[in-house]
Amino acid sequence: MPDLPANLPDWISEHIELYLSDPEAAHLWDSSSLGGPGILPTLLLTTKGRKSGEQKMLPLIYKKVGDAYVIIASKGGAPSHPAWYLNLQAEPACEIKVGTLGLAVTARDAAGDERQALWDQLAEVYPPYTAYQQTAGDRVIPVVVLEPR
Repeated sequence: MPDLPANLPDWISEHIELYLSDPEAAHLWDSSSLGGPGILPTLLLTTKGRKSGEQKMLPLIYKKVGDAYVIIASKGGAPSHPAWYLNLQAEPACEIKVGTLGLAVTARDAAGDERQALWDQLAEVYPPYTAYQQTAGDRVIPVVVLEPR
């Protein structure tokens, strides 16, 4: 099993464990216990650590757009990018699990009009993204497109 990122909150570790043991149950995750808007679609992203070279996994909210899967590198509105995003910048080839479906994908950043259109779609799925962009200050939160290889 790939390594879990260091210092994960228990609820994220539990979500990963559920994804590995019962991917259909983990796919549609109920965020309401943490103050979220309810049921959210999640995928399990596995990246190659840019420093360690080890496989790292993390569940993320997504939206399927055409054949691609779109995720947001929000880090809850922090001023710095999440480690998984930096890993994808170093090595865009990665894997995702969407329910029981496993896919090899390549990550790329959306830009310009495409980024805005995808941002708007993801903000409909998870409205707190809008507030996250405000708290991120000058950091433009990346919109990442995962395209099947």
